[in-house]
Amino acid sequence: MNSKTQSQPLREVITLDKGKPPAQQPYHGPSSERYLTPDYLRGKAETEQVKPSANAVHVDEGETIILWDGSNAGEVFRARSGILASTMMRVRHISDYEDDYFYYALKGWEDYLKGQTSGSGIPHVDKEILGNLKLFKYTKPEQTKIAEVLTTVDRAIEQTEDAIAKQQRIKTGLMHDLLTRGIDEHGNLRSEETHEFWDSQLGRIPVEWGVVSLNSISDFVTSGARYWAKYYSVEGAVFIRIGNLTRDHINLRLDDKVFIRPPNTAEARRTLVAPGDLLISVTADLGIIGVIPRLFGQGYVNQHIALIRLLQDQVDSRFVGWFLQGRGGQKQFEQHNDSGAKAGLNLPTIRSLIIACPHKNEQTKIAKILDTNIEIIDKQQAKLKKLHSLKTGLMHDLLPGKVPVTPLLNQAEVGT
Repeated sequence: MNSKTQSQPLREVITLDKGKPPAQQPYHGPSSERYLTPDYLRGKAETEQVKPSANAVHVDEGETIILWDGSNAGEVFRARSGILASTMMRVRHISDYEDDYFYYALKGWEDYLKGQTSGSGIPHVDKEILGNLKLFKYTKPEQTKIAEVLTTVDRAIEQTEDAIAKQQRIKTGLMHDLLTRGIDEHGNLRSEETHEFWDSQLGRIPVEWGVVSLNSISDFVTSGARYWAKYYSVEGAVFIRIGNLTRDHINLRLDDKVFIRPPNTAEARRTLVAPGDLLISVTADLGIIGVIPRLFGQGYVNQHIALIRLLQDQVDSRFVGWFLQGRGGQKQFEQHNDSGAKAGLNLPTIRSLIIACPHKNEQTKIAKILDTNIEIIDKQQAKLKKLHSLKTGLMHDLLPGKVPVTPLLNQAEVGT
């Protein structure tokens, strides 16, 4: 840190204004204003128009506010223009600090604030702890450069999040179209205007498609191994659990692996997976789908997962997985997924599940299109993870002066 850089406690540089309940909510009269709630500022909810109370706190675009009360107290936001919700606190600072720098400096304390909330009932930010937080008082050019660097990363994060959301919408549309209409011999989506369809148990599907039970396209259907915690190990074969499945796609999530040293038993031989095997969660959250990839290695499934060895000369495993992950498959699981504590799927029910079944070549084409979409999403999510890590590192280094800002300023001067 620059030896001339000083820090000062937050209480010396801020004033606080607590939000107030609106006079009327909702309200769409001529004096209505946007009500700034935490979910709205997180982008998870629409705003609501309200009638401001006489002592309402009106905030401007870009001001810094803190969630003061509630389970996530201590969260720091950039404001939109509007009326501050009663659980929020506006934090204004003296002119020694640039607005953007001040926001990031306070945001850097967010995790700490969340861990220091007080109150025996509803948790809230401890005003004394907030006031004791230290801010580093850089020169105005240094503050501007720090904020500029962090803002650039934030913009990249927002753009990547938008790209992921767009690709997710594309995935939803692709699954609906491909799993109900398919692809004709010319590589085009079928439509009822140009192709024939029929009314199946699964709804309208192309006449070229049949409907088959899972049992008819499987070599066997079995349940997973029970009471294998005693075989857990620091290395060995992967023990696949429901947590390794996801509703986002049909690939396995292996960021949380459990390893086992399996016994030499009939149960072990029965639950050993092979490439192309279909996995279905059969307890708790029913109907989460996974497909064992090529070159997976040695793995076993636990008792919460059904293992289906598909006849891969007849069907494409990934198409079957995608179909069951789609609406036509999930409707069948919903019929069994009641709220009872003993809700679950037995093997006869698994065998009776049905899928729409095109020719295998068409199955493979459909599966490849959906797989390509997921690869794009996975790459974007990996990029997003790196950007969040980059931002965390920059805030950790720049805000407390662990990495000097002067080189950044010098680079900027050279570039002008």
